[in-house]
Amino acid sequence: MKNPTNTLNRRRFLKRSTLFASFSILPSHFVFGQKSSDDQLPPSELVNLAAIGIGNQGRGDLSNLFASGHCNVVALCDVDLKGTHTQESQTNHSKARRFTDFRKMFDEMSDEIDAVLIATPDHSHFCIAMLAMSLGKHVYVEKPLAHTFGQCERLIDLADRSGVVTQMGNQGHSGANYFQFKSWTEAGIIKDVERISAFMNKDRRWHGWGESVTQYPSQPLPEAMDWDTWFCSGPEHPFSDRLHPQEWRSWYDYGSGAFGDWGPHILDTAHRFLKLGLPHKISAIKRDGANDFVFPQASTIEFQFAKRKEMPACKVNWYDGVENLPEVEKELGEYTKSPDTGKKRFKPLDVNKPGKVIYGKDLTFAGGSHSDALRVVPQKKFMEIREILPRISGKNSNHYANFLLACKGEEESRSPFRVSGELTQVFNLGVIAQRLGGTIKFNPKTRSITNSKTANALLDPNPRKGWEEFYKL
Repeated sequence: MKNPTNTLNRRRFLKRSTLFASFSILPSHFVFGQKSSDDQLPPSELVNLAAIGIGNQGRGDLSNLFASGHCNVVALCDVDLKGTHTQESQTNHSKARRFTDFRKMFDEMSDEIDAVLIATPDHSHFCIAMLAMSLGKHVYVEKPLAHTFGQCERLIDLADRSGVVTQMGNQGHSGANYFQFKSWTEAGIIKDVERISAFMNKDRRWHGWGESVTQYPSQPLPEAMDWDTWFCSGPEHPFSDRLHPQEWRSWYDYGSGAFGDWGPHILDTAHRFLKLGLPHKISAIKRDGANDFVFPQASTIEFQFAKRKEMPACKVNWYDGVENLPEVEKELGEYTKSPDTGKKRFKPLDVNKPGKVIYGKDLTFAGGSHSDALRVVPQKKFMEIREILPRISGKNSNHYANFLLACKGEEESRSPFRVSGELTQVFNLGVIAQRLGGTIKFNPKTRSITNSKTANALLDPNPRKGWEEFYKL
């Protein structure tokens, strides 16, 4: 098998570490031109964007970034350019140069790229983002930020050293819930939170696979598919449609399950504005259909976070699986059967949608995912305090525009790696508990799991041979 580093420009690769001393972020009026008389941005003020991973989620991300009017798409990169899922992006941006290997793209076009969208499978985020940042490129990385705890550590560190703009793709972190949670916390409405229940009870891709999965399946490799680059630093397995183009999320080696997929959209604001940090204890309370290869059919994971200055210790329970519903306080209501589906539901909380219940000392809040605003529950309590609740403005840039405006020096990104990296590490720890079962004890100061060598090794597994250099940038 070819050595994946052979395609890199060696001189450029070795020079990257010397770039950091000279990195600076210039004000946009030095870097970009001014608006034209008809209020359209001239080409000189557009961010030159390269997209890596252009099908499915990447297709949507690219469309939204382009629709903001702040970028020019100069390059498209995907390991499967002949796949049906990548055709729309190629048609929409037919003038962009195309690549199957991100390393070749940077070798040939680095000087023409200002920023990068990374919407590849979870396990490959790390190497691409590290290389991009080492070259001084701003990066928008889909959630979860990376596949392992150690990868997140390195991404946070390099983001700080390079000074580039970073953004994780938890899009709701620029929406109503973000601004509401921030203002309600600052006003003392959300306070003394001791318990949070978060849930995602929709069907997942691996549901129904269960204990029947005993090995990776194998199928013929599609024409022109760059399977070796697809792995990046992850382990090698045969090609199959249970890995590509979307099923990779089901497997421990490549995905992050329901928790890593939906957690960033549900727990992001609570984690940030309640300053939860990293948990010291993570317990797998439930693991239905546990398997060595794919995620459980249902799981309940409990996180315990220590007291933070004036904030009390907090317990967060995560529930996934179709019938694995969260426990709720009796005064908030009871579960009933939906007349349409026969499934259990709960009002004012709709368990047919992902969401959370946040229990404070005096108030309880119910909310959904992404940008969904919180509600004070029960309704009677909301009516008592509605006049004192802070109002928020809806006039803010969305997550995509926020990233590009930050690249231009006009805003600060709302989900930079120093924020989204630690959030992702909570999910990394949760996945280890899902995978191994039992309870793991984590020391936030030493960044280590203290009661299991097996679990501790999963914090930072060794990369595939030939990809070590990305871990040293």
